[in-house]
Amino acid sequence: MAKYRIAWLPGDGIGVEVNEAARIVLDKVGLDAEYIHGDIGWEFWCKEGDAFPQRTIELLKNVDAAVFGAITSKPVKAAEAELAPEFRGKGLIYRSPIVRMRQLFDLYICLRPCKAYPGNPLNFKEGLDLVVFRENTEDLYAGVEFNPVPRELAATLSQISKPFAPFSKLAPEDYAISCKINTRKGSERIIRAAFDFAKKFGRKKVTIVHKANVVRATDGMFLEIGREVAKGYPQIQLDEANIDALTMWLLKNPFNYDVLVAPNLYGDIISDLCAQMVGGLGFGCSGNIGEKLAVFEPTHGSAPKYAGQYKVNPIATILAAKMMLDWLGEAEKGARIEKATAAVIAEGKVRTYDMGGSSKTLDMARAIAEKL
Repeated sequence: MAKYRIAWLPGDGIGVEVNEAARIVLDKVGLDAEYIHGDIGWEFWCKEGDAFPQRTIELLKNVDAAVFGAITSKPVKAAEAELAPEFRGKGLIYRSPIVRMRQLFDLYICLRPCKAYPGNPLNFKEGLDLVVFRENTEDLYAGVEFNPVPRELAATLSQISKPFAPFSKLAPEDYAISCKINTRKGSERIIRAAFDFAKKFGRKKVTIVHKANVVRATDGMFLEIGREVAKGYPQIQLDEANIDALTMWLLKNPFNYDVLVAPNLYGDIISDLCAQMVGGLGFGCSGNIGEKLAVFEPTHGSAPKYAGQYKVNPIATILAAKMMLDWLGEAEKGARIEKATAAVIAEGKVRTYDMGGSSKTLDMARAIAEKL
C-alpha cells in the first residue's frame, strides 16, 4: 500500500498538460503515492450541471493532499448556454470549483511563494524572495451576491444608506451587490499563519495589506486584529500598507518586503503582481491549506488557446508539487525538486516560449527530472 493517497485533479485545457509534467517529476523523485483521478472542471459542468461533482468531493475527504491543474470559467449566461439541454432553465449557476473547494474544506490559507531563480530571463530583480499569505475563504469571494437585488434587501439598504448614496433611489434590478464579509476568526488565523511562517523560517518582516482608511469596517477589523497578533511576535517587524500604495512600492522597492498577508481579494491581486516580478504565472505556485487537507496548484488558468499544444511552462505546477511534498513532511524530496528546477533555469538550455525558447511542456519536466 502506498504511503500517500493523492487526489489528481487535472481540470481543463493546459491543466491536463502541466499536471502530466508534474507527475514526471514526482515519479522521478520517488514519492510513494497512489494518484487517484478526480473529475472537475468545465466538461462536467456542461455534461452534468456541476463542475465539482459530489464524487470528487467525497474523494477529497479521503486523501492526504491534492494536485489541481486549472479550470475554465465563463460568465453566467455563457455558462448556461453550454449546459446539456436537460439542465438548462433549472436555475443552475456556475461557480468556480476551486472557490467552492476552499470553502467546503476550509482551506483558509492561500500560500504563494514568489522567488526569483538565478538565470531566469523574466526576473524583474535578481534575488527577490517574497511570500504572500492570502485569506482564502471569505472577503469579496464569500459568494454572497445579488443581481438583481431582492426587494427586501433593497428596501433595507435604502433606509440605512446615506441620502447621497448612488443606489439609494434605484430600482432593485438596476444595481448588483457583492458582499465583503470578513470575520474575526478568519482574519486572526491567516495573520497568525503569516507570523508563524516568518518565525519558523527566519523572516524579518510581515506586511499587513489593507484599505482601512476607506473600507473601514472590514479592513479596519483586519488591521486591528493584525496589530494584536503582532504583539506576540516581538522579533518580527510589523509593517502596514494600503493596497493601492503597495502595488507601487512593490515595484519601486521590492526588497523592502518579505512576508505579506492580506484579505482574499487584495491577496489575489498582489500575488499575481509578485508572480510577474519573478517570471510570470509560469512560475506562480500556490497552496490552498487547511487543517486536514491541502490542495496545490499553479496560479494560472486553463489557457484554452494553448490546450493540446504542450507549449506552456510547467514550472509553476512542478513547484506546487514541491510545496505539497513540504506539507506532507517530505521536505528532502521537495528540496531536491527545487534544486533541480533552479539548475535547469540557470543552465538555460531548456526554455519554454514564455522564457524566449521553443521547448515543450514535457521537455521542461524531463530536464528537471534528469537533475534529480
